[in-house]
Amino acid sequence: MTLDQLLQDHCQALEGRPLAAAEVLKQLGVLPEWRHKDGSIQRSYAFRDYFDTIAFVNALAWIVHRENHHPELSVHYNRCVVAFNTHSVGGISRNDFICAAKADALYAQRPFV
Repeated sequence: MTLDQLLQDHCQALEGRPLAAAEVLKQLGVLPEWRHKDGSIQRSYAFRDYFDTIAFVNALAWIVHRENHHPELSVHYNRCVVAFNTHSVGGISRNDFICAAKADALYAQRPFV
């Protein structure tokens, strides 16, 4: 899927198998800041201070709640690590890439700074 397709798409309830390793690598090419690590896709976002970090976390929480696909978050003073995987498929799915693209779009807009 292209970046535009990921941004326009929405998460769906999924069952079955995770994406194959080759497909994960292909999709990571669309989202170059993301890495495949520990069974998920992860990215660290940097901020000016704690307030901006928390503002991003709150805005991201609203987006992923609408998608019904929630990440693991590691929140620090001036950064937040976001990790997506799909429990229902036991690995990485297209939903993870949809939400990752939306997280990147949020970060690019910087409405919280």
